[in-house]
Amino acid sequence: MHGSEFTFAPLSDTILGLVGLVLLFDIYALYQHFQIQLVRKHLLERDELFRLITENAADMIAVVDVKGQRLYNSPSYERILGYKLEELEATNSFTQIHPDDTEKVRKASSEAIRTGVGQTVEYRMRHKDGHWRTLESRASTILDQRGAVERLVIVNRDITERKHLEEQFRQAQKMEAVGRLSGGVAHDFNNLLGVIIGYGEIVQERTASTDPLRGSIDEILKASHRAASLTRQLLAFSRQQVLDPKVLDLNAVVKDMEKMLQRLIGEDVELKTELHPALALIKADEGQIEQVVLNLAVNARDAMPRGGKLILSTSNFHMDKDFVRRYPYPVQVGDYVLFAVSDTGIGMDAATKARIFEPFFTTKEKGKGTGLGLSTVYGVVKQSGGYIEVASELNAGAAFKIYLPKVEAALAQAPQTELPVSLHGTETILLVEDEPALRILAHHQLESCGYSVLEAGCGADALELARKHPGTIHALLTDVVMPGINGRILAEELLRHRPQLRVVYMSGYTGQAVGANGVLDEGSCFLPKPFTREALARKLREALEGGIATAAAAK
Repeated sequence: MHGSEFTFAPLSDTILGLVGLVLLFDIYALYQHFQIQLVRKHLLERDELFRLITENAADMIAVVDVKGQRLYNSPSYERILGYKLEELEATNSFTQIHPDDTEKVRKASSEAIRTGVGQTVEYRMRHKDGHWRTLESRASTILDQRGAVERLVIVNRDITERKHLEEQFRQAQKMEAVGRLSGGVAHDFNNLLGVIIGYGEIVQERTASTDPLRGSIDEILKASHRAASLTRQLLAFSRQQVLDPKVLDLNAVVKDMEKMLQRLIGEDVELKTELHPALALIKADEGQIEQVVLNLAVNARDAMPRGGKLILSTSNFHMDKDFVRRYPYPVQVGDYVLFAVSDTGIGMDAATKARIFEPFFTTKEKGKGTGLGLSTVYGVVKQSGGYIEVASELNAGAAFKIYLPKVEAALAQAPQTELPVSLHGTETILLVEDEPALRILAHHQLESCGYSVLEAGCGADALELARKHPGTIHALLTDVVMPGINGRILAEELLRHRPQLRVVYMSGYTGQAVGANGVLDEGSCFLPKPFTREALARKLREALEGGIATAAAAK
């Protein structure tokens, strides 16, 4: 009995051992299966995460091999460039790159493959509709087991709009710099012209009409006045001229100019007006708006040497958020009056369009244009709170569109002002001007009109002169921009002690003189340089007889 039990025990242990081993293998197999499932799940989750990232990424993501063959393109390619994924798969990654940029991209790719370090490069890529988009590409490398570059992962960011904004910003900076230069030139030139015109008038008055030199003197004065007109256009471009804004009906302005415009453009150009019958009102300087219409009409006529059609149209226009997004610079949402001038002329290429509003830029032959017409239009529109755009192609005409803010106000009434009976007077005038030649001239002009003149070359001297003068000083005639004490501060100081003093400001740098950003307030009695003796005398009588002191004194 004991012997049989002794021999049976090892067999049962062996069987149990085999069963355990089988179970162990099964458990291990189940473990391996579980591990494989976990890895597979992890890979699926990673693939799903990659898919979600790439399919929803704003940037375009691509994977290419070292030969440039596409291995993957994210769906954003279709949204940004218009190509379906199957269309891209049929092409090499260099196919859509701009020919001028291809070599640059190839070099960056080769460098990344050689060094294993990704490169960043900027280039243009063709949209499916044919236009070019600017991309900024950042490449990363994938290495094989040997450490060699096997693939490139490229993230392409569309920076077309950013580049456009940068270009617009540079253009705005350039226009601003040219504007400041133009204003400074106009200021200095106006002082010189004031002297030339003033002394020219004196010589003209003292030269008989039968004198052989009289014709030459007359021509000098004519040229001086034309030069003064050019400086006014420079000031218009730099937005530094003094405006007299009033509520206007633009339709009425265009209608009043229609006959003159027809004579100006000639019989071979058909003039057509399309004026909205219920046009909103605007607030602008009527004379400057007339200048805008005139300059655009002349520009259109010059673009139609063999005749054509010129169309002036007005309409009400609402700029909503979607519309203003098309502009790369800030534009206010709101209601506007749209004034459009279109022609059937020779048109312009893109390079010309980019420069048409610059002062002195012209495509006309030498001696046939100053290049200030459209720059004047630009300055007036901007200073009036509006916007201007141009659409044109070669041999397809041009269309200028001007948007001026709509106003809710009554039409301005023409002021009923009585002209002074006489331009002469006997009052005492304190003249302050830092330009010696102009000061001497103004002194002479005032004395020739009967005034007594006290003369100073700066604000400090004027204060001292006024302090010592025992009698009445009826009016202050002062330059605005002077070293040390400017004209406004001088007037404020004098008015504390002489409250009945009348003030007339003069300046050739009008943008820094009057207006919201100027030294003076709106409504100040202002005489722009250069001026004639008659203009000086008339402005002085208006101040003396109309009781105009200074806007600053009324505070």
